[in-house]
Amino acid sequence: MIVPLHSISELSVAAQHVISTFADERIFLFYGQMGAGKTTFINELCLVLGVHDHTSSPTFSIVNEYYSDNGPLYHFDFYRLKNESEAFDLGYEEYFYSGNYCFVEWSEKIPNLLPESYVTIEIKVSENQNRTLYIEKK
Repeated sequence: MIVPLHSISELSVAAQHVISTFADERIFLFYGQMGAGKTTFINELCLVLGVHDHTSSPTFSIVNEYYSDNGPLYHFDFYRLKNESEAFDLGYEEYFYSGNYCFVEWSEKIPNLLPESYVTIEIKVSENQNRTLYIEKK
């Protein structure tokens, strides 16, 4: 699925579309260059799912837990991991296999630890700074 975004005001509709299209999925992997808008789009997904807390990038904490109308939700940023064993130390399996939503940035750092089923969301930035979401169930 390809979703072109021409302004930030379109993020909410795109987030609603992703959640409704992939209603049975819980693991979402986000790809895109630094500054592409991964965290911004995850914030919109959190709003759609009923998160009332302030959301932010877990760059330093690696994982943030939020409470939503749908139960706990986890936002990972693996950018700072040096190797996959650090994800084991974090207890990633408890999160990934909890049945709760997991939004994962920089999953490239843990390629051998990904579950069998997930949705990828790649955010590409055009020359005019518009974004396009490329979404695929794996």
